[in-house]
Amino acid sequence: MESEIINEYVIREKIGEGCFSTVWKAEHRLSGQVVALKQVNLSKLNKNLKNCLDCELSFLSSVKHPNIIRLIDVIETEGSIFLVLEFCAGGNLASYIQQHGRVQEEIAKIFTLQLGAGLKVLHAHHIIHRDLKPENILLSEADSDAVLKISDFGLSRRTSPTDYAETVCGSPFYMAPEVLEFRRYDDKVDMWSVGAILFELLNGYPPFHGRNNVQVIQNIKKCTCLPFSQSILPSLHADCVDLCTRLLSKNPVNRLSFEEFYQHRFLGRQGASSKASVHARRRSSELLDIFK
Repeated sequence: MESEIINEYVIREKIGEGCFSTVWKAEHRLSGQVVALKQVNLSKLNKNLKNCLDCELSFLSSVKHPNIIRLIDVIETEGSIFLVLEFCAGGNLASYIQQHGRVQEEIAKIFTLQLGAGLKVLHAHHIIHRDLKPENILLSEADSDAVLKISDFGLSRRTSPTDYAETVCGSPFYMAPEVLEFRRYDDKVDMWSVGAILFELLNGYPPFHGRNNVQVIQNIKKCTCLPFSQSILPSLHADCVDLCTRLLSKNPVNRLSFEEFYQHRFLGRQGASSKASVHARRRSSELLDIFK
């Protein structure tokens, strides 16, 4: 499909692919603006997935926030719909972790603050993302100053504050146990995913593994304490460990709510006073002002 023209956009290369969609890097043939084209094959969508697509389009068309991927346009063709999205040169957070390994605590806090700022928008719109994972968090640039952007709302749904969802969806390493066990759930499943992402940022690997959903839930159930790397645990602040632990509470009743999350001490705490952390602390302070 490379070099094919969709409306005013010339497709250059494939940059991602899922079960129901393909993402292309494209360029506006007049302005030269580089964008991402998310092509959704409508024939592959069941009723639930079509509702999710409607939710994605409705939400992205109504918001403009630095930590939410920006929807530029929507193009409808026979059998497909193309979402024209801003292009993020830094790739995704999964690639960043793969390349850099675990990150310093202050950087993990900066990334978590940005993720929280985006989630605050979802929370205000009563949207559950349901597929938060490093692959779905894009970076504007390929460095620690990058702006994180929540993307891929293809499994999102809108709920009322007292409503519950039942559809099993997401990625096993980042899915809350109540989803893995086919139980009803609410927006706290996104909080579990945030905890899993924070844990991976700090350690370089996700908290729970398994070859399938059954093994993942078994490993979650038998876990008595989070498997932090013993080489980095002594260097982590107690507030950081507390936030991670409370986000990854197996019982959703005990898990942090969104309000408790963004008021947590770790996200407001100032880091060490060494010269190496001055920039990170300044960035954290700026983000905290935006977040609140």
